[in-house]
Amino acid sequence: MVFWHLLRSIPERKRIPRVHRHFDPLSLRLFIAVCEEQNIARAAEREAIVPSAISKRMAALEQHAGVALLSRKRRGIKPTPAGEVLLRQARDILGSMERMHAELREFAAGVHGSIRVMASLSALSEFLPDDVAGFLAAHRTVRVSLDERVSSEIVRGVREGAAELGVCWGAGELAGLETLPYRSDHLCAVVPAFHPLGRQKRIAFVDTLGFDHIEIRSGSIVQSTLRRAAAKARRAVRYRMQVSTFEAACRSVAAGLGIAMVPREAIGEALERALDLRLVPLADPWAERRFVICMRSREALSEAAGLLAAHLHERSKKGT
Repeated sequence: MVFWHLLRSIPERKRIPRVHRHFDPLSLRLFIAVCEEQNIARAAEREAIVPSAISKRMAALEQHAGVALLSRKRRGIKPTPAGEVLLRQARDILGSMERMHAELREFAAGVHGSIRVMASLSALSEFLPDDVAGFLAAHRTVRVSLDERVSSEIVRGVREGAAELGVCWGAGELAGLETLPYRSDHLCAVVPAFHPLGRQKRIAFVDTLGFDHIEIRSGSIVQSTLRRAAAKARRAVRYRMQVSTFEAACRSVAAGLGIAMVPREAIGEALERALDLRLVPLADPWAERRFVICMRSREALSEAAGLLAAHLHERSKKGT
């Protein structure tokens, strides 16, 4: 409905003669590819189709809509305001169709219900797998897939319907999503046993800025928070290297390559002892992180996803 309201608001002289036929899934998928790649040739390569076929599909879409959907800019092809509406709706439609096919395949395989959850590295490294395992023990006909993403990708995935549930730090931009409180953790500075900071009981993050740091998952909300905290103190984080896991960060610290900011709950005591590390809690208020379970709305969840969200929320309240 939003799409057609937008069309009615556009002056007649800007409209393209409309041909009445249904939008087909292939054209919508190609339209998404063109918008994301900003180039018909790259979209054609991605979708394994000749560029001329995509051009014809895009022209047919615009004729169907009765309005221009794409415009050529210096940096490539961009959706028009009407195209932005179609892009959002197309992602929702194709996401819903994919979930429909996936759930039907699961039923054919004897699995009653399939839930996709996007979660942060911290949640997957700390508590989420055990909580999901408890849920699956009680619901043996349900399948849950856990997909690691940074917080911004989690929020986008839930908004666009790529996942029913997301688990991320509650400090992110969650406007428009419904949330339930989940678990919490505490960021610490991981340093070698002989490091000067290792003798402290608690430290402020700014006290770590005189040392080389190891970045974990560039682009995550944690890294953005650390950079903002440094900028507020008119300093900068001096990153020496990047890694993608907490264990890799700890091993790099043990090798003397820098220090790292890691959740206390993500590092097992065995690894801490084996690598002779010290975990010093950060005293900053934002270091105490509260996670949330996010969704478009509880009413929109499948029955299985609703049960999982309730289970995770209850587990966090009990702390077990």
